Amino acid sequence: MFRHRLLGKYDVQYFQCGDCGFLQTETPYWLDEAYSSAITTADTGILQRNHYLSNVGALILWRLFSGRGKFLDAAGGYGIYTRLMRDFGFDYYWCDPHAQNLVARGFEGEPTAGPYVAVSAFEVLEHLVDPLDFISSLLRQTQAKAFIATTELFSGAVPAPESWWYYAFPTGQHISFYRRSTLDVISRKLGLKLYSNRNFHLWTNEPMSRFEFNLFTHGRVAALLSWMPRLALESKMWPDHDRLMKPEQNKRAG
Repeated sequence: MFRHRLLGKYDVQYFQCGDCGFLQTETPYWLDEAYSSAITTADTGILQRNHYLSNVGALILWRLFSGRGKFLDAAGGYGIYTRLMRDFGFDYYWCDPHAQNLVARGFEGEPTAGPYVAVSAFEVLEHLVDPLDFISSLLRQTQAKAFIATTELFSGAVPAPESWWYYAFPTGQHISFYRRSTLDVISRKLGLKLYSNRNFHLWTNEPMSRFEFNLFTHGRVAALLSWMPRLALESKMWPDHDRLMKPEQNKRAG
């Protein structure tokens, strides 16, 4: 489809695959250099994004599961989302083989340590060579009933290289790009229903109206309604503090 330089040095070919609108680079031989830092310094939206995601995630997971059970953030980055969700009252755990857990330490989890009720993987689909294998393997390992994710979609013709910021050419990390039709194909392969609004996507067979999903994924609405799960659930902020202090208390007592 087109070529572009990644990381300022790799001349990379991009291909549109099949009729579902999936756009992907050639085999990504540059990833070792691209992931010398798991989260790029240019990701200035990381805190704002996690506040939005925690409001939306809390509403959806409270609506679907009443907040009960264990939850896993499978691409947890620095642990910001996991910590925010625990502050809401969800029993959330962090997992990320490519990043350091900075703010949810003590609450690491593994996909096989479930069962989990739901699993999230935000801003990861665009990094994957085989997204269907990633999602299906994750759902199988976690035994989760829902998978929530974010990635920006394009519609119509493939965006010109200079017209779409989401290519993120200087980082070399974004290698896969999706239309809504791509997500529909993944949905059929998984045997799950797809809910999608802008950049937020949910796969599940749990009952939920599309009106509710669209309402909950609207940023301002999610911020306004986030009091509902906060009121219904008990925050884990202080219980987590007490739990993490116990080893130090025991050490002093000895």
